Amino acid sequence: MMMKLLIGLGILVVVVVIGLLWMTREGGVVTPQGSGTVTTASGTFEAFPLPDYAAAALPKGYKSYLLEVEPGIKIHVLEAGTGIPVYLQHGNPTNGLLYRKIWQELPTGRMRLIMPTMVGLGFSTKIPASQHTLDNHVRWMNAALRKLDLGGLVYVGQDWGGAVGLGALMRSPELLEGMVLLNTGFMAPKEKFELSRPHAIAATPIVGEILLENVVSLFDRLHEAQGDPASIPPQVAALYARPVRESGNIKGPLALMRMVPTGPDHPTSPPMSEIEAYARRLDVPTEIVWGMRDPILARILPAVTAMFPKARLTETEGGHFLQEEVPVEIAEAIERVVAAVEAR
Repeated sequence: MMMKLLIGLGILVVVVVIGLLWMTREGGVVTPQGSGTVTTASGTFEAFPLPDYAAAALPKGYKSYLLEVEPGIKIHVLEAGTGIPVYLQHGNPTNGLLYRKIWQELPTGRMRLIMPTMVGLGFSTKIPASQHTLDNHVRWMNAALRKLDLGGLVYVGQDWGGAVGLGALMRSPELLEGMVLLNTGFMAPKEKFELSRPHAIAATPIVGEILLENVVSLFDRLHEAQGDPASIPPQVAALYARPVRESGNIKGPLALMRMVPTGPDHPTSPPMSEIEAYARRLDVPTEIVWGMRDPILARILPAVTAMFPKARLTETEGGHFLQEEVPVEIAEAIERVVAAVEAR
C-alpha cells in the first residue's frame, strides 16, 4: 500500500512540475505573414488582410499592413485618411482597433491616422516573455515610425502607449508637434510602488501565470476597468483577445503587466526615468483627456497635470479604456491640438 501511495505521489509531483513548466514557458516567436502589398504615402508595404471579425468592426477605407522593424519582428499598422499625421498608440492588452471609434469622429480628409499595434499583441509579432522590455518596445516602435517617415505628427497615447509612444518619439524628437494624453503615466517610481492588486499578482512568479493566464483571462475582465462595463461586451473583448489567443503565444499581456515598474530597482525604471525627463522638457500643444472612473490610473492624474501645466484637461466618466467610452471627447481634443499645430 505504501509503495502505491509513493508511486501515486511521485506521479502527481511529475504532473505538477510538468504543468508548472508549461504554464511558465517563455513562448516562441510567432511572426505574421501578409498577402500582397499595400501602397501608402510612406511607401509600399506587406499587406495584412484582417480576419472577418476584425474587419467588420472597422469603418471603410482603411489600410492594413505590416512593418518589419527587425528580422522576424513585424508591427501591424492600421491607417486611414490623408493629411497631417496623427499617431495613436494603444497599450496593454489591446491593439490598434482600440481607436476605431475615435477614427469615426475625426475628419479623415485632413488627418492621416496611424494606429500601430505593440509587439506581442493584436496582429503584430508575438515574442518570448523575457523580450518584453521597455527598451525593446521603444526601439521597435521608433523603427516603425522611421520607416513611415511621417514628418511632424500629433501623438495620442494611453496605458503603455504613453511610455512606449513618447519613448519612440524621444529617439526621433523632430517628429513630435503636439499630443493628447489618455490615462497613462511616464513617472518612474522613487520608492516601492503597487499600481494595482492585479499588477501585484502578475508580478508574482508562477502565481501570475496560474491566475492570469489559466484561471482568469485578462481579456474577459477588461469591462471591470470601465466606467460603463457595458462598453466592452464580449464581442469587443474578442477584438483584442482573439489575435493573441489564436497566435499560440499568449505571453504578451502578463509580460507587459510585469513590465510596470514597482520601484527604483525595477528594470523598467531607468528607461522610464529617461522618458519622464524628456516629457518634462516638452513644449508642444498638449491636451489631457482622463477617465476618472479608471481603477488603475485615475489617481495619478495630479502627477500628470503637474508635468504638463499648460495642457487643457478634460475629465470624463470613462474608465481605463476610455477610447471605448468617450470617443467624441477624445476626437475633439485631437482636433484642437491639430488646429494648434497647424496654426504655429
